[in-house]
Order: sequence, then C-alpha cells, then structure tokens
Amino acid sequence: MNKPPNILVLGGLNMGLIARAERLPKPGETLCGNRFYHSSGGKGATQAVAAARLGAQVAMVGRVGDDLFGPALLDALRRDQIDVSDVAVDADHATGAGVIVVDGSGQNHIVAVYGANLQCDEAQLQAIERRIDSADVLMLQMEVPFELSLRAATAAREREVRVILDPAPAFPIPASAYPHLDIVAPNQTEVEIHTGVVVDDVASARRAAAILLERGVGVAIVKMAELGAFYATADGGGHVSPFAAVAVDTTSAGDAFHGALAVALAERTPLAEAVRFGAAAGALAVTRPGVQDSMPRREEVEALLATGNG
Repeated sequence: MNKPPNILVLGGLNMGLIARAERLPKPGETLCGNRFYHSSGGKGATQAVAAARLGAQVAMVGRVGDDLFGPALLDALRRDQIDVSDVAVDADHATGAGVIVVDGSGQNHIVAVYGANLQCDEAQLQAIERRIDSADVLMLQMEVPFELSLRAATAAREREVRVILDPAPAFPIPASAYPHLDIVAPNQTEVEIHTGVVVDDVASARRAAAILLERGVGVAIVKMAELGAFYATADGGGHVSPFAAVAVDTTSAGDAFHGALAVALAERTPLAEAVRFGAAAGALAVTRPGVQDSMPRREEVEALLATGNG
C-alpha cells in the first residue's frame, strides 16, 4: 500500500457560529432566522480536515484559547485523525470565532474575530521547522500573522516542500513574498484585491493569474465559484469547468478545494487533474451545511469525478 501524503498546515482554528435566514437584516433591523448551529472551523483547520478525509496524514500547527471553544476544536480535529500536538493553548486570548449568516440562496456572509490565531509566534515556527522535513506540502492561509507564514514558507522551500497559499482573508501581500510561494489560489473577491482585476470570465481570470505569475508565483489558480477555476504557470494554463451542484452553504467550498488540491499534488497528480479534483471537492462541500462538517470524503469526490460532470 502506498504511503499516504503528509500534509502540514499552519493556520487558523475558529468556531463557526452560523445563522440561516432568507436574507441579511437591514441596518437596525432584527430579523428572525430559521436555524442556528455551530461548526468547528478556521480556514487552516478546515483545510486540514479536507485533506485528512481525502486520505492524507495531516498535522495542524496553530493556537486556540483556554476557553469553551478551544477543546471542542481540538476534539473535532482528532476525530479526523489529525495530529494536534503542536496546537498551543493561549491563556490570555480567546479562541478565534466566525459569525456566519447564510442567506436563502446559500451565500455566506462572515465576520471573523481571530483571537488566539493572531498570537502565533516563534513556537509555531519552530514546530513547522521540526516537522517540515517529513512533509510533502505546507498549507498556509492568512488567519495567522503573515510574517510568520512567510518564514514558514521560506523554511519549506529550502527543503523543497511545496507551499500552497490561500490568500484569505485578503489583505496586501508584500511583493517580496510571492517568490517564496509555489501556488497562490485566490477566489474572485480576493484576486481583485491582490491584482486589481475584476474576474467575471475566463479571460479576466487569465489576466489576473498573469499578474501573480509576474510577481514570482510558480502557479496561480483563480477559484471562480460557478464559473469553475483557472490555473496558469509559466508554461501555460487552462480552465476547469464547474461541477453542477445545488448550493446549500458556500462557506467552506474554498477550503475543500485547497485540501483536495494539496492531497492531489502530494500524490504527484498533474496540475490540471489536481485542480479538477479540488473543484469536485468544492462542489460537494456546497451541497451540505456547516464548516468542517461539509468536507467530503475521498470516495465521494472520486464518484463525482467519475460521472464526467464538470
């Protein structure tokens, strides 16, 4: 039996507090919703779950608070066999939380308070450096201090470990950082912030990806929701058509995509097929509610791919 891919994640752990309503409230309005639930989340932790459910051996590095949510988040990761021994407990800062409203069309609207995630420091960098030699891929997002993520990326590149950045939540990335990143994969909103290009079709996605490549990224991927995904390298690129899916909750489609992309690339799948694998995982994630709860299993993704849908 082949050894499972080894994925290392430095990123956020947040508790998602989710309300469903037909629409967003107007300013000053109290709106009656139709459902409330909580779901373990954080972009880093959710991508870790996605990768684990797709067959990877996953280790999570980050911080939670010494409060009600911290142990719940760690227990959720352990249920998916994720190594959380390098997730620190911060006695002085609350666990990160995301307040999410999902409207009648399944679109999500999120306010995140990152708490302990923003206190990640040298201890987390040392954990990355201690583990990086055995990793196939390092996954990063922007819910922990970016300077720390950049140092982790540098350590990974020095050891020829592939680095994937999900540039979310979006804020400016220094030009000097891009050459340290193998793959950057923003969605339409994020790519506009990072490149100034409004992406509403394949041609505009190609222009945005070209800007990221010019800045030194090895691979640029633009996630376009119902328009599919576009990928580009110095040698060319391509468009992956979307998979048909009835959206229930789009909260973590991007996280499912990233976890699947990391696993496929760690398994040495060609880029075009890896992006399609990611797109299939993202399509499945939108068909069910929740954050980590919505991450699909390997057999589900492979079944969707086998249908030829997309």
